[in-house]
Amino acid sequence: AGTARLPGFHVCVGSGGERLAPEWYKEKGIELILSTEIVEADLATKTLTSAAGEAFKYQILIIATGSTVVKLSDFGVQGADAKNIFYLREIDDADKLVEGIKAKKNGKAVVVGGGYIGLELSAALRINNIDVSMVYPEPWCMPRLFTADIAAFYEGYYANKGVKIIKGTFAVGFNADSNGEVKEVKLKDGRVLEADIVVVGVGAIPLTTLFKGQVAEDKGGIKTDAFFRTSVPDVYAVGDVATFPLKLYNELRRVEHVDHARKSAEQAVKAIKSSEEGETIDEYDYLPYFYSRAFDLSWQFYGDNVGDTVLFRDSDQKSPKPKFGSYWIKDGKVVGAFLEGGSPDENKAIAKVARVQPSVQNLDLLTKEGLSFACKI
Repeated sequence: AGTARLPGFHVCVGSGGERLAPEWYKEKGIELILSTEIVEADLATKTLTSAAGEAFKYQILIIATGSTVVKLSDFGVQGADAKNIFYLREIDDADKLVEGIKAKKNGKAVVVGGGYIGLELSAALRINNIDVSMVYPEPWCMPRLFTADIAAFYEGYYANKGVKIIKGTFAVGFNADSNGEVKEVKLKDGRVLEADIVVVGVGAIPLTTLFKGQVAEDKGGIKTDAFFRTSVPDVYAVGDVATFPLKLYNELRRVEHVDHARKSAEQAVKAIKSSEEGETIDEYDYLPYFYSRAFDLSWQFYGDNVGDTVLFRDSDQKSPKPKFGSYWIKDGKVVGAFLEGGSPDENKAIAKVARVQPSVQNLDLLTKEGLSFACKI
């Protein structure tokens, strides 16, 4: 109680291991150059140029530019540059949002978007006693991952926590007061919502502009092989920006997630070292993994969300926290698994199912077995 805050999870997702302060880089022999924006990259001459005109020559380049947030002003949405319209991508964004929450104590917030940012920040705003309306055009939240059944649980839970959910419409404009601060959100369906704070989470775009026309691209990212080598010798790409072969499903994918960002970076460095030493390493074999925490909830998903689905509930009705899950079945095999409220061991079990892809004949039986199916694999 008292001071406004965002749970650390929202601003430093996956924050485990060593703290990477400037001293850490120094100790590891890494030259850390801050406040220096690269504005031009010439891959043919292996030269990068900064905004200040400084040239950097390289032998090996790793592109780890990540993604940038999609802004409503990019689409010419009226009034989208009003004050107190927030996005969340950097630590600075989080600091500004916390200041906004403090300044608008017990005020009204409109959250635009029903994905990760929308769900996690709606929860954070409610925890800080802000009145929240959440607006998104899709028929249910997290549509890229959730089935209608899974989404119905979270929407109900959020509604019970006081979050007003408005589906099937989107923000088309904002009105500001005489100070330039947002005061109203205009929706496509004609409704106008009061707002002291607006948080927008409508997606991200990989930052590939510097390399356009110099390197092969696919699916919005820079195309790589299983070692994160691009089409240009000595140039690697990792994280959000890389479109790589996802071995498990034999297709090219781009994954926006901290887990893949770290693992792809590790693979690229191993590949660089192994080529220097004349050794070979295994191809990248990634199991897609997503997770989220909000209010008292915590879910994990592994694998691919394609094919038929079964929803299962935990048999222990006395459990104080909800526990349920879902399997995705394609060509008679379980290819994806989702679990809300799982223990560490149970989460490991659903990860194993998604990796092993066991065969199933009877979906009714799978529904009945539920979590125990995963736990015995």
